Amino acid sequence: MKIITFAGSHACGKTSVILKACELIGNYDKKVGVMKLDCISSGDDVTYKNNCISVLKYISGNICPDHFFASHIEEAFEWGLENQLDVLITESAGLCGRCAPHLRDIPAVCVLDCLAGITAPSKTGPMLFFADFIAVTKGDLVSPAEREVFLRNIHYANSHAKVTFINGLSGQGASRLSNFIIASQEIYSIKDKYLRFTMPAASCNFCAGQTWVGNNEGAGRVKWNSNE
Repeated sequence: MKIITFAGSHACGKTSVILKACELIGNYDKKVGVMKLDCISSGDDVTYKNNCISVLKYISGNICPDHFFASHIEEAFEWGLENQLDVLITESAGLCGRCAPHLRDIPAVCVLDCLAGITAPSKTGPMLFFADFIAVTKGDLVSPAEREVFLRNIHYANSHAKVTFINGLSGQGASRLSNFIIASQEIYSIKDKYLRFTMPAASCNFCAGQTWVGNNEGAGRVKWNSNE
């Protein structure tokens, strides 16, 4: 089974891009399924089902979606095998710039929104820096000059990735993404895989539920001292 990770910020067009790619992949008689992860709520699973795409939905709630993804990816992989999928796509929740849900040896796609501003590529972080394919959406809503600057800044941030503009409504440009997915290697096991980059730290008083703000010693990363 092929497995591809998709990551991007909130409302950047991840689901629309995936739907257009799945439509083209279906022409190769491939069965596609999606692991949909969100933080609070999501109706995208209904959208996938309406398009005859198998879907496994997770809601991470108070847990960082990166941490939730890493602890449930093996379960999702087994679900894909049980459903005899040819391609499993994992769609992240709307992520912050520091999130890094991509796995080593697993093809990684980052979805970027042109409306985020021309400086967005330099602020997006590991999910862009370590991606193999970058899908740029809503390029039709900005000027040609802005698109060129946006594209140049992407190349500054990640010079090795394939980059293409994809229209989530018409599907223009989605064929390059579907070809990228079809050409990816089969993955036979997800065990003992590693993230491409470390996750944001989740070991402070705020992560444990503290709501009082201010400069206090407990706000930083907790370091355990075995001598105490």
